[in-house]
Amino acid sequence: MLLSALKNTIKTLLWRVSIYLISCLLVGSVAFPAFAAIQIKLNNLTYDYCPPEMAKDLVIGGGVMPASCFLVSGKAINASGKVVYNADVFGRIYDVNGNDAMPERTRLGAIAEVPSGESDFQIMITIPADQLPPLELKQFKASGFSSQIRR
Repeated sequence: MLLSALKNTIKTLLWRVSIYLISCLLVGSVAFPAFAAIQIKLNNLTYDYCPPEMAKDLVIGGGVMPASCFLVSGKAINASGKVVYNADVFGRIYDVNGNDAMPERTRLGAIAEVPSGESDFQIMITIPADQLPPLELKQFKASGFSSQIRR
């Protein structure tokens, strides 16, 4: 008799927990749609050296290696119909010899706000000074959110 009562209590508890978890998932997916990442296409990529005032005394690698500064520009295509905020820019950059200029990371920067449709963007990158241009920019894309995320 005690065992039967314990089984019924456990079944009831599991049922309530299941209902609670399902409710959380349903409410969460309706109440927090801003947390779904929106993909942004990046094309027409170009780069140029940074102006001298931006590039002055740049170093990377914990402040031990001299660096070259470049501004990467292009078109951002936001097909979502919404403004996208905090769009992280990802891509690969190779030097004149085909060496990966940033082997430890693919996140290269961020675009604060991308309006719906096509717009211009620009990010600053730094690479080791011994990795010479011309640079090859590959696999660039961005991903952001439909509302501002605190950083």
